[in-house]
Amino acid sequence: MGPYNEMTQLKRKAAVVRLLQRNDLSEWARNYWGTVCDTIANNEHRYNSRVEQTFKNARTGEVL
Repeated sequence: MGPYNEMTQLKRKAAVVRLLQRNDLSEWARNYWGTVCDTIANNEHRYNSRVEQTFKNARTGEVL
């Protein structure tokens, strides 16, 4: 994970939206990727908070 970059986040969201437009996704896949799309960080504060939490959990061995 690098520093927050709005263009990178927009590209990630666009890629997920393209995936969601496919007709061959299972209901599980559509729900999963829909959640991913909804939770992509759209500002630096949210992004940094998620990075911090991810690495904190990685150090303690917790599973999200």
